[in-house]
Amino acid sequence: MAPPLSLSVEDVLRVNGSRRFAAAMAAASPFATLADALLAARRIWLNEELAEWNAQYREKFGFVFMICASGRTTPEVLAELKRRYVNRPIIELEVAAQEELKITELRLAKLFSSEPMVPSSGTEGPAINSDKAAGSSSRTRPPITTHVLDVARGLPASGIEVQLEVWKNASTPPLFENKDLNAWATIGTSVTNNDGRSGQMMDIVDNVTPGFYRISFNTAKYAPSGFFPYVSIIFEIKANQTAEHFHVPLLHSPFSFTTYRGS
Repeated sequence: MAPPLSLSVEDVLRVNGSRRFAAAMAAASPFATLADALLAARRIWLNEELAEWNAQYREKFGFVFMICASGRTTPEVLAELKRRYVNRPIIELEVAAQEELKITELRLAKLFSSEPMVPSSGTEGPAINSDKAAGSSSRTRPPITTHVLDVARGLPASGIEVQLEVWKNASTPPLFENKDLNAWATIGTSVTNNDGRSGQMMDIVDNVTPGFYRISFNTAKYAPSGFFPYVSIIFEIKANQTAEHFHVPLLHSPFSFTTYRGS
C-alpha cells in the first residue's frame, strides 16, 4: 500500500493557480488515496467559491446572503446564491426575509419540540386534504402564504385585506371563458401586518388539495387614488406539488403590480 501523499503549496500550484486553494490543500494533506484528495479539493474549492460569491453578494445588496441551509449541501447553497444574485434588490430583500423567517421557524420549532404547535385559523378549510388531524403537520406555516410590498414607497404595505379562495369545480378549470363567480369558495381572510405579511388564511397541513387557487387584495382601500380597485392572482397547484410551499406575494404600486412564486 502506497504511503499517504503530502502536498506542498508548490505541488498544488502546478495544477491550480489559486494560492489560497493551494495553501488549503497543502494544509489538508497528507491524503491516503486519490479519492481523498479529490474530495478535499472539491470541498475546499466550493467553500472558496462560496466565500467569493458571498462577498460579491454583500457588495451588491448591502447585506449578507441569507439562506435556510438546513439539509442543503455546499453546492446547493452556492447554486442558490448564484441564482438569487441576479434578483432586483427589492425582490432579494424579500427573499432574504423569507429565508430568515424559515430559520426562525426552525429554531422556534426546536424550542417547542416537546409541545404540539397548533395555531388555529378559525376558518373553513375546503382546500385541506390530510390524513392527519389539524395541528399534527410537520410544517411550521400554512401551505399558501402571501405578503404585499408597496414598490412606489419601497415599504411593506400594511392594512390590506386579503382573501384566499379555491376553485370548486374540479372538472372545469377557471379559464378565461369560464367566469362562473360562484365557483370560488372562500378558504380564509386576513389583513397584512406592519411587515406587509398576511396572517394565516388556512390550516397548517402536510398536503394541500391540488387545484386552482385565488388570492385577492383590496388595493382600493389601501390606495384609493390608484388604478386598480382590487388585484386577484390565480395559480394552480398540481398533484405532484401538494407537499410544497406556495408563497405568492404582490408587488404593488398605484399604476402597476406584479407577482412571483416565492419560497
